[in-house]
Amino acid sequence: MINMNLKKLRERKKYTQEEVAYRIGVSRQAVAKWEKGKTVPDINNCLALAELYEVALDDLVKDLDEKRGMSLHPKGKHLFGLVKVGERGQIVIPKKAREIFAICPGDSLLVVGDEAQGIALIQYDKFKHFIEAVLQAEEQTEE
Repeated sequence: MINMNLKKLRERKKYTQEEVAYRIGVSRQAVAKWEKGKTVPDINNCLALAELYEVALDDLVKDLDEKRGMSLHPKGKHLFGLVKVGERGQIVIPKKAREIFAICPGDSLLVVGDEAQGIALIQYDKFKHFIEAVLQAEEQTEE
């Protein structure tokens, strides 16, 4: 489980076992044993590996089944799945996304787009606070 994740993450980052060992302060043999499943890293090494690979500690140690669409992803980055646009342009935001970003019925979302990069949804309240902070900072620099 963890051994396969460690190998997959190392290969994804294009690191050698030596590079991983150097970066977290262990021997190459220790990394090789972890990847072969002969031993497991202690909690401090798990934390260092999660930071090195930019994943959550949970994702480092979980048994992830790629056949079910689950895979290791960078910490704080999410893939919520596919949604279909209805006849009138409506979409349903997946439940996990609504939970993580605290999106509730009645909330306002700002839809922005860039023809080269795509569409993004921004919570209006957070965007409004950001703009207000920018305007205040601009006023202070003018004084």
